[in-house]
Amino acid sequence: MRNLFFKIAIFRVAIISALLLASRAASADVVKVVVDDVIHPVVTERIARAIQEAERTHADAVLIELRTPGGLVTATIDIVHEILSSPVPIIVYVSPAGNRAASAGFYILEAADVAAMAPGTNTGAAHPVINGATMDPVLKDKLENDAAAHLRSYSGKRGRNVEVAESAVRQSKSFSADEALSQHLIDFIAKDENDLLRQLDGKTVTRFDGSKTVLHLASKAVIVQEPTLKQEILSFMMNPSIIFIIFAIGVLSIFVEFNHPGAVIPGVIGFIAVLLSLYTLNFLPFRSIAVVLILTSFVMFILEAKLQTHGIIGAGGIVLMVLGALLLVDGPIPQLRVQLWAALAVAIPIGVITVFLMTIALKARRNKIVTGEQGMIGEVAIVCAPLTPSGKVFVQGELWDAISPGNVDAGARVVVRRVENLVLHVEPVREAVPQASIAR
Repeated sequence: MRNLFFKIAIFRVAIISALLLASRAASADVVKVVVDDVIHPVVTERIARAIQEAERTHADAVLIELRTPGGLVTATIDIVHEILSSPVPIIVYVSPAGNRAASAGFYILEAADVAAMAPGTNTGAAHPVINGATMDPVLKDKLENDAAAHLRSYSGKRGRNVEVAESAVRQSKSFSADEALSQHLIDFIAKDENDLLRQLDGKTVTRFDGSKTVLHLASKAVIVQEPTLKQEILSFMMNPSIIFIIFAIGVLSIFVEFNHPGAVIPGVIGFIAVLLSLYTLNFLPFRSIAVVLILTSFVMFILEAKLQTHGIIGAGGIVLMVLGALLLVDGPIPQLRVQLWAALAVAIPIGVITVFLMTIALKARRNKIVTGEQGMIGEVAIVCAPLTPSGKVFVQGELWDAISPGNVDAGARVVVRRVENLVLHVEPVREAVPQASIAR
C-alpha cells in the first residue's frame, strides 16, 4: 500500500513538471536589448549576453532596438558574428522615430534575421574611414573592398539587395525607412514595438544556416535585459573625452602626492584613475605616443615653475596636452575621439594648477627654515650667563644652553652655528650689546 502511494506521488510530480515545462515553452519570451550608443566592445558583450540568455530560457527571439551613429570595425564584426551564429532568431529594429543606424549600425541591421525600422528613421553611410581623414587611394580601396565583401558575405543570404547595400559602403548612401523597404534592405516598417511583433507573428524566417523558423510573438512578453554595473561603467568610460579627463586628473593627483608625501589620498585616487583610464583605452584604437605627449606636458609645467619663463614653457605644455588629447583615440567617428572643448577645458586649468603648485613647492624648499632646531642656525643671541665656555643665551624669546670656543662675557652678542642635543654652538660677534638691553 505504501509503495503504491509512493508511485502515485511520483507520477503526479512528473505530470505537474511536464505541464509546467509545456506552459513555459508555450509562453517563451522575447529578450530585448537596447543599444543607444556608439558600437564598441561593451555593446558586443551586451548583445552576446542577450543571445546567451535567450538560448538559456528558450526564448522565441532576441530583439535589438538599435540607434547608433556608428563605431569600431572590430566590434561591428564581432556583433555580426554573434548574430549570424545565434541559435535564436535576431530581430534588429531601428527605433524610435528621428533616430538612425548609421555606419556600423547598417552592417548590424543587414545581418539580422529580421531587419525593421520605425517611420522617420534612416540607415546607411557605411563607408569605412580612419579618423575622418583623407585616406591614401590604395588604402581607401583596400578598406572599401574589404568592408563591401564583408557585407556581401551575409546580406545576400538574408535575401537583401546586395547591390544597393554595397552602395552604402562604396558611395556612402543613406536610406530612409521607406527607401530601405522599397529597395529590399529591410523587411518591415513598424510604428512601435507592439506593431512590429504583431506583423512578425506567424511569419517564417530563414536562418543564416538555411533552416526555417516560424515566429509566434504577438502575445509574448518582452523581457528587457538591462546592462550590468560593469557594463554601465565601461560604457560611460568608453567616451574618449571622459577617458582623457580621468587620466589627466589621475596624473595631477599623483603629482600632488609627490609634492606632499604622506597625503596618501591624492596618490590613491590618482593611481586608480590612471589605471582605469589605461584599462579602458585598451578597448579603443589609441595612440601610445599621445600618452607620452600628455605626460611630457606635465614635465613642461614643472619646468615653467622652476625656470620662470613668464609662461612660455607653460603655454607650450598646454599646447602639448591639447595635441596629446586630440590624438589620443583614433576613432572613425567624432563620438570616438576626444573633443576639442574637453581638451581645452582640461589642459588650461591643469596647466595653471600644476605651475602654481610647483611654484609654491619650489619656494618652500628655497626658503630658510625658521622653525625647530634648524631655524636657530644663523640667529644672533645675547649672552645672559657668561660662556666659560658654556652658559646661557637668549634667542627667539627663550633661554638656551650654549657653548662657545672661548669665554664670552654677559651682554655680548653671539651667532648660532649649529645645534646638538638642545645645546647651541655659538661664536662671538665683535660688537657688544649694552648691558641695559639684556632681556631679564
